[in-house]
Amino acid sequence: MAIAMKIASQISKSSWIRRMFEEGERLRQEFGADKIYDFTLGNPDVEPPEAFNRALLELARNPLPGMHRYMNNAGYAETRAAVAAKISQDSGLQVGADMIIMTCGAGGALNVVLKTILNPGEEVIILAPFFVEYKFYIDNHGGVPVEVWTDHETFQLDVDAIEKAITPKTRAIITCSPNNPTGVIYPAESLTRLGAVLDKIHQQSGHLIYVISDEPYARIAFDGQHVPAIFPLVKNSIVVTSHSKDLALPGERIGYIAANPRMPTAGQFMEGAVFSNRVLGFVNAPALMQRLIAGLQDESVDVAEYQEKRDLLVNGLRDMGFTMVKPDGAFYLFPKSPLADDVEFVKLAQKHHILLVPGAGFGAPGFFRIAYCVEKGIIERSLPAWRNLAREVGLKG
Repeated sequence: MAIAMKIASQISKSSWIRRMFEEGERLRQEFGADKIYDFTLGNPDVEPPEAFNRALLELARNPLPGMHRYMNNAGYAETRAAVAAKISQDSGLQVGADMIIMTCGAGGALNVVLKTILNPGEEVIILAPFFVEYKFYIDNHGGVPVEVWTDHETFQLDVDAIEKAITPKTRAIITCSPNNPTGVIYPAESLTRLGAVLDKIHQQSGHLIYVISDEPYARIAFDGQHVPAIFPLVKNSIVVTSHSKDLALPGERIGYIAANPRMPTAGQFMEGAVFSNRVLGFVNAPALMQRLIAGLQDESVDVAEYQEKRDLLVNGLRDMGFTMVKPDGAFYLFPKSPLADDVEFVKLAQKHHILLVPGAGFGAPGFFRIAYCVEKGIIERSLPAWRNLAREVGLKG
């Protein structure tokens, strides 16, 4: 075999998201892009804030000496300080630049954290429905993913279920709020309760369990809601995030790790994470993007655009008979599949030129994901096709 058996096996189980996106490319070639309604990939359709363009132009016109050279493996000091200041403002805690590592997106950040903390065979709890790459990231570093369901009706944290799943091998829990794929926000009360459970375990047995908070959607919240800062609520917490969504920069791969300064192991963790960032081959986050985002920590895309698209789809699909939890943030819907087999439903949707991702791809058979970070016109043009699909599966359409 030309490649490792493990990789060959993982390819066969790999992301439904990419698989459906590639199918969309084929259908666009066959039928034309305007006749395909592709809701597969969380690839923002909005442009970065104008402040980003101004900063980019200013830097191009007035380049800084040495601005493309290597830097400290944790990132530029001024960028880390800017990120730390924003986190301090949002959390109410004093977070120093020494608690920040600039990374190649949230995916790079997650891999750095997992390499830093995992011993072979240790377990990481992931909360279903979950972003499927979590499993591969955990496996990259010798860990074992343990799936624990959120509440089946609300997708909110089931702290009792998490506590029951904890074993002596549990090393970390990954949370994502607003969640991909459900869009729910975990309230402060639930996170506080989770933090209390982990504190109790630590005090009684010395068993330290990290909460890794995956936060690329944290600034995309609707209806005036606020995403709670995790640092005041969970002592042993680490934030991994990127500016892919809030600044609409997914192709630039710019993110960071932030360690809770309240962690008794914060200094040792940071030392390990800086080393892991280097030896994994990421080495440094992109220099140009570090320079730019330092001054953009208070900027964000227009969340109202995403909320308008959410409401258009939620109202339209509910009228047709689909059932779903109304998302609090991010840009995904996660309705129940009208067919018991969600993969079969997604295949049927393709006949109507609607491209979706089955819930099985997120550890949640019986649901499907819609990524509505697309042009509003695509959503509007897709509604007749949705009605035809709804009627075909026995909904009112």
